[in-house]
Amino acid sequence: MLLTIDVGNTHTVLGLFDGEDIVEHWRISTDPRRTADEMAVTMQGLMGAHPILGADVVDGLAICSAVPAVLHELREVSRRYYGDVPAVLVGPGVKTGVHVLTDNPKEVGADRIVNTLAAKHLYGGPCIVVDFGTATSFDAVNERGDFLGGAIAPGIEISMDALGVRGAQLRTIELVKPRSIIGKNTVECMQSGAIYGFAGQVDGIVNRMAAELADDPDDVQVIATGGLAPLVLGEATSIDVHEPWLTLIGLRLVYERNTAG
Repeated sequence: MLLTIDVGNTHTVLGLFDGEDIVEHWRISTDPRRTADEMAVTMQGLMGAHPILGADVVDGLAICSAVPAVLHELREVSRRYYGDVPAVLVGPGVKTGVHVLTDNPKEVGADRIVNTLAAKHLYGGPCIVVDFGTATSFDAVNERGDFLGGAIAPGIEISMDALGVRGAQLRTIELVKPRSIIGKNTVECMQSGAIYGFAGQVDGIVNRMAAELADDPDDVQVIATGGLAPLVLGEATSIDVHEPWLTLIGLRLVYERNTAG
């Protein structure tokens, strides 16, 4: 089975594929201080705890990371613990099939390129990927599957954390939908601002991007992914589909491109 690993700034998502099917997945915190040995113990512990899978089912690895220090340790994990299986770490020299049409392609995160590949594969183009993570990123993909660029905004959680720190009478809250958009107390007011405010942000940016991507903006598919996407699903009217495993699917596709016979 193929183990895919997507390292974000806040969380690391692992997915285990049997062919094209994702059969199990896990989400752990991203800690740049964690050593290769600690990572390996965590990964093998999660798989070993599964009642059917076990820890020795991995016959391939595909990894992308937004955190360079973690990527360095994962290279060591691959070498020491999975040295007998093919491994693809997304970076320079790895075939993705995605043309990056930006001023400086080298500064584009590997996860955004992987998401572009998966979005074009699953839904065609043109499309927009909205990834709700530490940051909320918007990736514009043309009809050929090229990465054109996008937008990056502060993520929902870090925005609310900053509000709690800088607001004298504000505090950390649970991010859930309030009873109504007109909050009746401080917590509900903050929840309303977060959920509906970010939904409005998504619709505003997506609609402007779609107008640039296609003569008919309705032809542009909008795909939501990332751990915080469920917070705005149903509120952001521009989102067409939710694909929680978009990056992992993209990693599987990159692995296949780089290991095929």
